[in-house]
Amino acid sequence: MKLLLTGATGQLGHVLSTRLQVYGEVIAPVRKQLDLADGTAITSLIDAVQPDLIINAAAYTAVDLAETQVHAAYAINAAAPAILAQQAQRLNIGLIHFSTDYVFDGSGNTPKDEQAEPNPLNVYGLSKLAGEQAIARYCERHWIFRTSWVYGTHGGNFLKTILRLAQERDSMNVVADQIGAPTSTATIADVLLHLLENKEQASSAAIHDHMAATRGIYHLSARGETSWHHYAQTIVKLLSALQLPHKLQPGAINAVPSSAYPTAAQRPRNSRLCVDKLEQCFGVQLPTWETPVAQCMEQLTGKQLPAPYDTDIAPAEPT
Repeated sequence: MKLLLTGATGQLGHVLSTRLQVYGEVIAPVRKQLDLADGTAITSLIDAVQPDLIINAAAYTAVDLAETQVHAAYAINAAAPAILAQQAQRLNIGLIHFSTDYVFDGSGNTPKDEQAEPNPLNVYGLSKLAGEQAIARYCERHWIFRTSWVYGTHGGNFLKTILRLAQERDSMNVVADQIGAPTSTATIADVLLHLLENKEQASSAAIHDHMAATRGIYHLSARGETSWHHYAQTIVKLLSALQLPHKLQPGAINAVPSSAYPTAAQRPRNSRLCVDKLEQCFGVQLPTWETPVAQCMEQLTGKQLPAPYDTDIAPAEPT
């Protein structure tokens, strides 16, 4: 089977480009080989590759910059997915796409399910929602996975930023009134491989039939919840458990409201996603957020946590 993967240099695409190779040939053009803002280039590449499945892990993720770079955000997050969807439909193949919790406004204090009404607060969220809608409109065989607070060993993310700052600072402020679930790129890849499992022994047609029968939007995040503040404290506590030197201590991480850090783009306060549909439909069991965080830190530091080790190292903050 031949898979076309976009966004292979991003933190999720990097993981997928390696792990998807068990399913066949992975065509993963980098940015200089494929400009996703160029619709003609997308169509030409698909014509040349003739893939059996398209996986779109590319996104314009500069949330604050998107407020002024509106055209660029929509080109990558909305127009490109629309073209990918149209081409997938033309070839009678499937399209897998990744979206975001930012399609919601963050109201309420319970997890949002797939039936919740989207209401983005910023251009990034609006552009990602437009991409979802285009895929649903143009492509019969599609899976759209909304995820949240993504991190991994590759690329820039909150976890790696805290690891760096823990070596440099002896105190810091972190927002405590935004709640969500940190989600590892490894977890996302695990789910995707589970969904494709055993289908390669049949045919690409089997995957397409499976996608047609189960098409739609699914929420894919770790279970549980935390704030950015508690997440940062957890990372620093794990540094201690790994016996790695650091200046910053958990008690010196101060909880502050979002208003203390005004940004160009408004963020949702509630980024909780209900993952029941994904688990029930595909028979997967998503981990609680603490375990993949610990595993990622082991990979990044080359150290092993003492076993057995309770990854739930701090109580969740009341919300």
